[in-house]
Amino acid sequence: MTYHIVKSILVLAALLLCGTVFMVLLYRNLWLNLRRGRSVPQFGEWGGRLKGLVVFAGGQLRLFRFLKPGTAHFFIFWGFVILAPTIFAAIVEGLTVAFDPNLVLPILGTFGPLALLQDLFAVLVILAVSYGLYVRLVVEPSRYEGSHKSQGVMVLLGILTIMISLLIMNGIRINLGEDPLQAWRPISRAVGGLFAGLDEGVQVIIGEASYWAHLAVVLLFLIEVPRGKHFHVITALPAVFLRNLDPPGLLPAAPELNGQVGVSEVEHLTWRQMLDLYTCTECGRCQEFCPGHMSGLPLSPKMLVMSLRDNMKERGTALRETPADDSKLAILQKSLVGEVLSDEEIWSCATCYACDQECPLLIEHIPPIVDMRRYLVTEGRVDAELQDALINLGRYGNSFGKSKRARARWSRKIRPKIKDARKETVDYLWFVGDYASYSASLTAITQMTAEVLQQAGVDFGILYEGEQNAGNDVRRAGEEGLFEMLRDKNAQTLGQCNYKAIFTTDPHTYNALKNEYPPEVNGSRPILHYSELLEQLISSGQLAFNRKLEYRVTYQDPCYLGRYNDIYEAPRRVIAATGCNLVELSRHGDRALCCGAGGGRIWMAEGTMQERPSETRIREAAQLDNLDAFVVSCPKDVTMYRDAIKTTGSENQLVVKDLIELVHEALSNGGGITT
Repeated sequence: MTYHIVKSILVLAALLLCGTVFMVLLYRNLWLNLRRGRSVPQFGEWGGRLKGLVVFAGGQLRLFRFLKPGTAHFFIFWGFVILAPTIFAAIVEGLTVAFDPNLVLPILGTFGPLALLQDLFAVLVILAVSYGLYVRLVVEPSRYEGSHKSQGVMVLLGILTIMISLLIMNGIRINLGEDPLQAWRPISRAVGGLFAGLDEGVQVIIGEASYWAHLAVVLLFLIEVPRGKHFHVITALPAVFLRNLDPPGLLPAAPELNGQVGVSEVEHLTWRQMLDLYTCTECGRCQEFCPGHMSGLPLSPKMLVMSLRDNMKERGTALRETPADDSKLAILQKSLVGEVLSDEEIWSCATCYACDQECPLLIEHIPPIVDMRRYLVTEGRVDAELQDALINLGRYGNSFGKSKRARARWSRKIRPKIKDARKETVDYLWFVGDYASYSASLTAITQMTAEVLQQAGVDFGILYEGEQNAGNDVRRAGEEGLFEMLRDKNAQTLGQCNYKAIFTTDPHTYNALKNEYPPEVNGSRPILHYSELLEQLISSGQLAFNRKLEYRVTYQDPCYLGRYNDIYEAPRRVIAATGCNLVELSRHGDRALCCGAGGGRIWMAEGTMQERPSETRIREAAQLDNLDAFVVSCPKDVTMYRDAIKTTGSENQLVVKDLIELVHEALSNGGGITT
């Protein structure tokens, strides 16, 4: 029996064995587990899905938010795509060598430009993999903490072996005169030159050894993929294609199974959410920008996904094996929230959307967290301060526990009296929000807003005691029933009003009105953040300033205005119109650091924090030279950052100003910033 025959037999046997193992693992680890997840509505918007596949998978857009690692992964991904035909060619060669040792595949073996591209990409992949190994073994960034380092290193070494063996194979064949495309393979020709002085028989042995190393690593990788974090090679494309296309600010409806609201077992997630668990690459980008993780709370979005994935796999194995022994029963009885994930971990999330924004494969972290909160709420496992706030919201319609009649008390000094939008037709309905209405420290800012609008001649009104909390953070705290009650009451009140547009100074309220309320509540009427309204008034000339402030300021992007609703430029244009010089923080726009108040966190005990996110942010701002003001456009931000100014001892360096304070001052003829 010749070597060629043995080679074909071995290649066929290895291919059948590894292919069978791969399909079995795929069936057991993926298909059977996903089948246990909840169903999802039918998918649509295929054009948008295809576009996302091109942009996020093909273009690797999100990866470039970390430029160097993103560039390296781009070349590895496209190297895989461009060099995959060489793997196919190697397998075909092995299977057919017993019958035709000189087989040349059409295009793959005859098209010179493809050969050149593959040669060049082999080098680019080697460089990219070398950089990846350097990062993992030398730099070891904190975002990799908890990831499966050995798996990552093993796969990178495997890819390196595949690339090097390919170049050696091609180089040897060029030396032996067996490659009709040798003129198109300059890199391979150079590698082959390293062996040109060896005996021809030795070169044949080296070439065959490279072939077997090449094929062995490919087939071993095929077996390894369904077992570890590199399963994303299989699941990434369908995960991106089937991503959630709803607005980020719209949470999915609360799951209800057998009378239980929320998620208490991993199988209560949808199969699409379970697909996300497999798709996580453990890159830690989500963790890098998580305010909870930064502040020392026991939350890492990456570790949360990994824990859910591990639990899904172990439960899948236990459910698959019958009869179940004691160890399998112990796995099935393990509590998802309480043992797999701690209650504190679930409550540490500020729902700022930074994790979802940074994930290169668009994995959703917040919906599963909220679903687990929904379960905890039904179980009564809620922070005492949060519970008090929820009781107040249910009883009074606000978290302060104050009378509904006191909601518009701030407006008593405003002349002329602000219209009651429930009784009079107005152009703009101002949904004021709880903090702007009730917080004594914010009353002056709320009054300034009314004064500015009146000076600009804006026809507006408020709901007075008819307004309830919009429910944005109530829903994200997991109290779905209370959110629905607040939403329905507000919707009923709004339905009785006659207005052309609605605006609010609170980004959380803005998000609820825009994304969480049924479309028929507001119809086609615009929903505006006050920065957008101010920008419109300035652009139209309806709001004209008497002076240029010429302050040096920085601006904090609110999460529910920026990342959730993509409003970044309107506040900046208003700041520019007042004559201020805007200096950006290093983390701004969609990478702005959350203040830590969202998702109901403002109503909760701080827990085991090392430093509050708001304090970290103020320290960042204090490092900017000659800064006059830290500008915000959210009532909660005013509260959080003014407190952080005190606790960080920055009173003599910075003053927190609401956007409307700059506008009000630019309209006046005197005054100025004071610390």
